[in-house]
Amino acid sequence: MWKTPALLGTLALGLAGCAGFNNVESDVSTFSKWPTGRQPATYTFERLPSQQAREKEQDRLEAAARTAVEASGFKPASDPKSADVTVQLGARASRADRSPYDDPLWWRGGLYYSRFGRHPFYGPQVMYHFDNPRYDREVVVLIRDRQSGEPLYEARATNDGNTPGGTALLGAMFQAAMTDFPHNGVNPRRVSVPLSR
Repeated sequence: MWKTPALLGTLALGLAGCAGFNNVESDVSTFSKWPTGRQPATYTFERLPSQQAREKEQDRLEAAARTAVEASGFKPASDPKSADVTVQLGARASRADRSPYDDPLWWRGGLYYSRFGRHPFYGPQVMYHFDNPRYDREVVVLIRDRQSGEPLYEARATNDGNTPGGTALLGAMFQAAMTDFPHNGVNPRRVSVPLSR
């Protein structure tokens, strides 16, 4: 019974921190050559040949970015050939498996424990093995003048976590990347965006 108050306290702290789970924090870098006085107008998404080969995947990526692009003042062009700018997107999630040496519980006790039993060891440690990968995630937005092909604005947002992320997370990262459009800023800078459901 003595564990119950401690458990309830832990649960209360966990529930109090749930509000933080509704935000996605990303490190954002932007590079702008956007002309002074030029207003956002119409856009169309541009696909590289490799992206054209993965049509469904690119459809999902564009759907995740559309809200962020249009929140910056752009409107979809009725005819892609008449668009004012083209928007090129990229995204990646790289898995990094953590070493057990990263576990702060690695060095404990006076014996070495493994799945094969208890072993004496000249250095005190206990080994806990668990599968806890980390994912480094990044989204990229590149806006070009459609007629000249000149890059006008580049934005990147990166973060990491325990999952590769889904459409909602990508959407929040694209929103973070476009937050300061069309300005440069301190690179990188931390941007927090609410996670839509």
